[in-house]
Amino acid sequence: MSDTSSSKPKSRSRRPALKGSLFLQQDERQSFTQAQIDLLNAIATAGSISGAARAVGISYKTAWDRIDAMNNLSTKPLVARSAGGARGGGTQLTDFGQQVLKGFNAIQEQHAEFVDRLGEQVQALDDVADFLNLGQLKTSARNQYRGRVSKLTRGAVNAEVELALSDSIALVAIITNDSVERMELAVGSEAIALIKSSWVLLSRDSDLKTSARNQLSGTVSQITDGEVNAEVTLDLGDGKTLTAMVTSASLEELELEVGVSATALFKASSIILMRA
Repeated sequence: MSDTSSSKPKSRSRRPALKGSLFLQQDERQSFTQAQIDLLNAIATAGSISGAARAVGISYKTAWDRIDAMNNLSTKPLVARSAGGARGGGTQLTDFGQQVLKGFNAIQEQHAEFVDRLGEQVQALDDVADFLNLGQLKTSARNQYRGRVSKLTRGAVNAEVELALSDSIALVAIITNDSVERMELAVGSEAIALIKSSWVLLSRDSDLKTSARNQLSGTVSQITDGEVNAEVTLDLGDGKTLTAMVTSASLEELELEVGVSATALFKASSIILMRA
């Protein structure tokens, strides 16, 4: 009797692949992700925001937003931009941005080799995947800044926290004393400030008297106009920007356009502070 059993090898269950996300971290806080580094690489190659956006597969506006976010959360600007001109302007990395990119690219290849070696050693990847729940904090706040507490004044219930974003730019937030304790805030500690664009008011009068604790002056660097609302971005200097949401009617009444000066106003209670 002939053997009619199949000679095909038994199929083995496919193990999940081990992947690792590379990011830069300093003082236990995450600084730059792979997506941000990819954009910096594209800017270094293309020399323009539009070219870099196409290279990484994102929209022009998304590229601008990521650049603003990186500069706002960095101690030094990573990207320098110039708009207009006979050649249409351009974008380039600052010296600090080039140093960050060079260092990141130097370790990227070694990181990939390490993950491959680790994947061969780890056995119970399914259990590991179920155990780990890693991810980045996501928020709808348009404006996000990392700064250092430069002054902390306690009251009976609330505390006033001054957060230095750079040598010349600072924010003032009002939070409860309980929040100060839970976040372990003190002069010298770092925190992240979140400000929704809809909470920011704009004025062309830099001498306007108002109860708003925060008044930041700058130059309009970008306007995205819609049917009802417009998104206006101010260049505050020191590589920092701030975005406000205003009505299209207000945009016309204030005669806001790229290049004009304006002041952003928002209450100290409109700032949300958090620590990583």
